Amino acid sequence: MIRLILVQNRQTLRVREFDVSRPDMKRSLTNTNERAELVARLQRLAPDSRRQWGRMTSHQAICHLSDSFRGLMGTTPVSSFSTVMSRTLMKRVALRLPVKWPPGIRTPPEVDQEIGGTRPEEFERDRRELETLMERFAQRRSRDLQPHPLFGRLSDAEWQRWGYLHMDQHLRQFGV
Repeated sequence: MIRLILVQNRQTLRVREFDVSRPDMKRSLTNTNERAELVARLQRLAPDSRRQWGRMTSHQAICHLSDSFRGLMGTTPVSSFSTVMSRTLMKRVALRLPVKWPPGIRTPPEVDQEIGGTRPEEFERDRRELETLMERFAQRRSRDLQPHPLFGRLSDAEWQRWGYLHMDQHLRQFGV
């Protein structure tokens, strides 16, 4: 159990406890069944799937996820915008607490399809490439990966948790 206490001006605003032993807290790309679940959800994503938040299309989300995996595996560079706060507190909250990631998280330009990311071309091909990249990423060790642009250096377990959560975030964005 983790207790998160929000304090402002020396007054406790909110106390919330999180049970980190819950099964959903352990979801990760290291688990082949959980990767298969993500692939099944990815297969339900269609070119005309409607977003529930944000500005990406479903095809842009596929390219964004692929660019993210490519960049972190060192295929293409990704700029950093991390801070001490994002490398410590934000990283722990995002990767260890049972909270859904909020919409609107800043995206590095190299993985933003409207700026410098890969442009969507052929939906099925791009989707198959994402599946391949996710599998390759799941086999990587932290020493083989670039620092995360927001969270900095991560352990093997943190990388695999991040990969699962990032995929989940964008699949939920389209209701799958």
